[in-house]
Amino acid sequence: MKMEPTERDPGPSAAAEQADALDRADMERLASGDDTALNDLMARHAEKLFHYLARSLQSDEEAEDLAQETFARVYQNRARFDPQRKFCTWLYTIASNLIRNCYRWRRRHPRVSLDTTDEETGTSLLDHLADDNDTPGERFQSVERAEVVRRAVAALPEELRQPLILAEWEEKPQAEIAVMLDCSVKAVETRIYRARKRLREMLKPRLLEV
Repeated sequence: MKMEPTERDPGPSAAAEQADALDRADMERLASGDDTALNDLMARHAEKLFHYLARSLQSDEEAEDLAQETFARVYQNRARFDPQRKFCTWLYTIASNLIRNCYRWRRRHPRVSLDTTDEETGTSLLDHLADDNDTPGERFQSVERAEVVRRAVAALPEELRQPLILAEWEEKPQAEIAVMLDCSVKAVETRIYRARKRLREMLKPRLLEV
């Protein structure tokens, strides 16, 4: 039986509203000259932001640099923050713009859960990955499969990879993704669909080999 949220155990919406209120309060403190508010914002958002950047860039080192740059820009633009907006959406918009800049730099300087569901079988790509009850041999095979998935995501075109990561890993609504990537909700929906389709095509034969 599904239990209704109580005051001690707020539902997802209530928890999200509380988090948004904390963010707005900290941004107000930051804009008024209390620099310690940035530490509180980083404590709540830095880890998830780093994972988003790392998945998008496939580089922990670049992700660390861009995470620092993202919060530096939050500080620089603290007086411009619109309290009517969600801080998290604004934060990821800044990070997404930095990711696009990084992609452009890479093109000029080339270097030598995806919980997507198969429409035919109804199974998820993550069903292929590790299980706590696997034998050592099965876990090794699962790690290999996870690496196949990671490489397939990394091989997606930029315009497909970013919305997919935001939707599948960061669990962002499509309306928020549209704001972050400066495009329409329909464009986000189309890109996610194309990304999932491309992944299924790429992974079907490769996962069978592992």
